[in-house]
Amino acid sequence: MIPFLNLKEINSQYGEELKRAVCRVIDSGWYILGEEVAAFEREFAEYCGSKNCIGVSNGLDALKLILKGYGYGPGDEIIVAANTYIATILAISEVGASPILVEPSMETFNIDSQQLEHHITENTRAILVVHLYGRVADMDDIWDIAKRYDLKVIEDAAQAHGAMYKGKRTGNLGNAAGFSFYPGKNLGALGDAGAVTTNDNHLAEKIRALRNYGSFKKYENVYKGFNHRLDEIQAATLRVKLPFLNQENETRRLIAELYQENIKNKMIVLPINPANYEEHVWHVFVIRTKEREKLKYFLDEHGIQTIIHYPIPAHKQTAYAEWEKCCYPISGRIHDEVLSLPISPVQSIEDTWEIISVLNQFG
Repeated sequence: MIPFLNLKEINSQYGEELKRAVCRVIDSGWYILGEEVAAFEREFAEYCGSKNCIGVSNGLDALKLILKGYGYGPGDEIIVAANTYIATILAISEVGASPILVEPSMETFNIDSQQLEHHITENTRAILVVHLYGRVADMDDIWDIAKRYDLKVIEDAAQAHGAMYKGKRTGNLGNAAGFSFYPGKNLGALGDAGAVTTNDNHLAEKIRALRNYGSFKKYENVYKGFNHRLDEIQAATLRVKLPFLNQENETRRLIAELYQENIKNKMIVLPINPANYEEHVWHVFVIRTKEREKLKYFLDEHGIQTIIHYPIPAHKQTAYAEWEKCCYPISGRIHDEVLSLPISPVQSIEDTWEIISVLNQFG
C-alpha cells in the first residue's frame, strides 16, 4: 500500500529531537504561553518576513481572530473563494459577518480575481484570499482591487507554508494571514495549532489579548475574548520542524515535477504549473478527471491511497442550507472532478514512479 500521507514516518525523521523538545517543556514546569511559544513566534515571523506572529490554537481560530481583531461583524461582507475548505467560510460566519462566495479559476483553483469587482458592495470589508492546495493566489490583481475599494486583504495560508510570490512569502502578502499547523500540513504540529502573522502592530497587540480571554494582564479583561492559545508543547515541536520546511517543500516540488512530466493519460487533467517555481509548495497534488470514482477505485485496487479535496462544496453543506439553491458551476465542477494523489516529503521516488505507471494504465 502506498499511503496518501504517512505522518508517522514524517515525524520519525525528527523523533529524538521531538522527544527532547517535549521533555524540555515538561521539565520547565510552564505549559501555556511560555518561552517556547515566544521563541516560535519570533522564528516563524522571521521565516515569513513578517513583523509579528501570534501563536493560536488552530487555523480556523487564526482567521476568526483576524476578523474579530478588525472588528468585522453583522452587516459586513467578506469575499472568499467558493471552493475553499469550509473552515475558511466558518471563520467569517463565527464573527457574524456574511461570506460572499466568488468562483475560482479552473486553471489555478484559486479565487478568480477577474470576478472580484462584480461582488463588491458598500458593505464589503475584506477579501479573504485562500492559497489553495499550496499555490499562491494572484496577489497583484487582488491588491489592485483592494486598494481601489479600500479593502483589507487577509490570507488563508493554511496550505501554503513557505510558498513565495515575487520574493515574499505567504504570511507577508496581505494585511494579515492565518496559518494552520494541523499535523498533515507542510509544517505540522503533533496536534492542533495555528498562528496569525501581520505587519500591523496594533492588530497583533489586539489579537494577543483576544486569544487569551481578551486580557493583557491576568484577571484584567479589555475585550470579550477567547481561549485560543498555542500551547508550549506544540510550539516546541514546531520549532524542531521549521528549519526543515524549505527542504521538505523542495521534495514535494520534485515529486510534483515527476508527476507533471510523466503522467500521460488523456483522461487526466494535470494542474498547471505557476510561472514562478516557488509559488507552489504542493500541499496536495490535485488532478481532475470526469471518471473520478472509477479512477479512485482503480488506484485503490493497485494499493494507492487517494483523497478528495473536497467532495461537497460549502454551498451544498447542510450547515449552509440557505445557499442550497445557489449556483456555482465552476466550483461545482471542481468538487466533482478533483482527486488528490499521494505527495509528501517522505514519499520515495520508487513509489512515485509506481503511481505514475498505474495512472498511465487507467482507461
